[in-house]
Amino acid sequence: MQFWFKRWAVVASLIGLAACGGNDEDHAPPAPGTIAQVAQANGLNALVAAATKAGLVPALSGAGTLTVFAPTDAAFNTLATRLGFTDATALVNALPASALASILNYHVLATRQTAADLSTGANTRPTLYSFGGSAATLSVGTTGGVTLTDAVLTAANVVTANVPASNGIVHVVDKVLVPPGVLTVVQMARANPQFSSLVSAVSSAGLASTLSGAGPFTVFAPVNDAFTAISSTVAGLTTAQLTTVLTYHVLGSQVLSTAIPFGTPVATVSGQTITINASPLRITDKTATPAPIVATDIRASNGVIHVISKVLIPTL
Repeated sequence: MQFWFKRWAVVASLIGLAACGGNDEDHAPPAPGTIAQVAQANGLNALVAAATKAGLVPALSGAGTLTVFAPTDAAFNTLATRLGFTDATALVNALPASALASILNYHVLATRQTAADLSTGANTRPTLYSFGGSAATLSVGTTGGVTLTDAVLTAANVVTANVPASNGIVHVVDKVLVPPGVLTVVQMARANPQFSSLVSAVSSAGLASTLSGAGPFTVFAPVNDAFTAISSTVAGLTTAQLTTVLTYHVLGSQVLSTAIPFGTPVATVSGQTITINASPLRITDKTATPAPIVATDIRASNGVIHVISKVLIPTL
């Protein structure tokens, strides 16, 4: 009797082991879904809504080895409010499907790249969005984590890295990446908080609709610190004078950095001229202090922005 008891005990224990995972396949973790499914499962609702309207869900669900930088809903809401929409839903509803497709493709790399992969190699990565006949790129930084700098010179942080998908990998980011050539010069300025003083001045002068038109324009955009430096002067300007100051920053054509006519007076929309000099790159206005050009060629759908660190002062 003791022999049979021990034998049944051994059999029972083997059965118990099998039921508790003796076969690894029975308890293997579920295979990850597609990128589209991963986005849905992680609550990236604005991204899914934008991809749906843009017709990109099939591409994000098909075979491949893509890398997707996936903005959170909060990131979409932030961009929406900066552009003047109430929230992410209003933004997605308002933008054309083609614009959404361009924006989202700017978040996608053609190959699977983990955070470790992004931290090595080239400091730029080509995206699936093409502009000017070539792939638009993102600048990659790795100090304190992976960051991505977009066409409007704002940085997104990777807040959750290496989320696996059956057709690639997802990195969740805290900002919507803004591509070149999709938004107007006004929208591009609104998308970068460093231009909030300029945007406010443009709105006060009633120039937003003009600069949102077909153009093309070249805008020399002062950063906020430049406006702070002359805040008392700006506060004392009439609307007509403010308009003259702002249109003094605008050319009535698109002039990229490679086509700047150095040393020659250039007519602005205000009717007055500026002179752009090289080495160092700077603009001479009606004062004795030149304005350094600190960044160039922020491409908009209706022109280009060059960033300056001083407000240009015309004759008033």
